[in-house]
Amino acid sequence: MPSPVPSVKSVLSPVAADMQQLDEVIRTSLHSEVSLINQISDYIINAGGKRLRPALVLLTARALGANTRQMAQAVELAAIVEFIHTATLLHDDVVDESDMRRGRLTANAEYGNSAAVLVGDFLYSRSFQMMVKIGLMDVMDVLSEATNTIAEGEVLQLLNCKDPDVTEARYMQVIDFKTAKLFEASCRLAGIVTGQNRDTIANLGRFGAEVGSAFQLIDDVLDYAGESAALGKNVGDDLREGKPTLPLIHAMQHANGTVKAQIRDAIANGGTQDVSAIMASIEETGSLAYTREKAHALAESAKTRLLHLPETPFRAALNLLCDVSVQRTS
Repeated sequence: MPSPVPSVKSVLSPVAADMQQLDEVIRTSLHSEVSLINQISDYIINAGGKRLRPALVLLTARALGANTRQMAQAVELAAIVEFIHTATLLHDDVVDESDMRRGRLTANAEYGNSAAVLVGDFLYSRSFQMMVKIGLMDVMDVLSEATNTIAEGEVLQLLNCKDPDVTEARYMQVIDFKTAKLFEASCRLAGIVTGQNRDTIANLGRFGAEVGSAFQLIDDVLDYAGESAALGKNVGDDLREGKPTLPLIHAMQHANGTVKAQIRDAIANGGTQDVSAIMASIEETGSLAYTREKAHALAESAKTRLLHLPETPFRAALNLLCDVSVQRTS
C-alpha cells in the first residue's frame, strides 16, 4: 500500500496555538473605519487558503528556538506576510480576469475590479504600518525587497503572457520573483527576529525559495492534471489565459509539428479550440512528469538546508512541508 499523502494540517499542528494567535492579529489589524474594506477583507480571509507563508515564519522561528518576545514578533510578521500575499492575489485576479479562487467567486468578481485593487493597496499599506511598529531595519529591508521583487515578477509574467517563445529559463525567473520570493522572505524573517547570523539567515532563505518554487511547479501541474472541485478553480485556466507555464513549454518543445503549432496558437491567442489535443500532448510528452521531477528535486534540496537545525517537531514539520508541497493534489 502506498503511504498516505501528508496533509497541510499535519504540518501546522506543532504551531496550532501560534496560528490561532495569527488569526487574532489578522482580524485586529484588518480593521478599518471604511466598511467596504472590512467587508472585502472578511470575504478574503474567510475564503480559507493554506496559509503556508505565514506558517513558514512561525515554524522556522520555533525551530530556531524563539523565546516569548521573539514569537510575538514572529506572529506579527506572519500576519504581514499573509497581507502581502493576499494583496498580490487581489491584484492577480484583476489582471488575469479570474472569477474563481478557492472554490468561490474572486473578490473582483464579487465586488468589482476597482474595489479589489484598492483593498489590495490597503493591505500593502497596512503591512508597512505594521513593519514600522516592529522597528527592525533588517525586517523592513527583507519585506520591501520582497514586495518590489514580487511586483517585478508580476510584470515579467505579463510580458510572458501570450508569448509562445518563452523559454524554461524565462519562466523559472517568473517563479523565482513572483512566488519563491515571499517564501524566502518568510524564512529569513524568522532568522532575523531570533538573532541568527547572516549565513544562517541566507540558508533559511534558500530553503524557503526552493520550497516556494516546488510549490508553484506543482500548481502548474495541477492546472492540467487536477480536478476543478479540489482546486477551487477551473482546470486549464493557464492555457485559456495564454500563460506559458512549464508543462506547456516542455510539451511545445517535444510535441509533433501539428500539436506544436496548436500550442503556439493557444498561447498566442489564449484560445481553447484545441484544448483536448493539447492536454493529451502534455501527458504524452511526459511534460507533467518532467515538471513534477523538477519540483521534487527542489524539495529534496530544501530538506538539506534544515540539517543544521536541532531535531525538534518544528524541524520535522518543515521537512514534512517539503513533501506536502510536491505530493498535494489541490
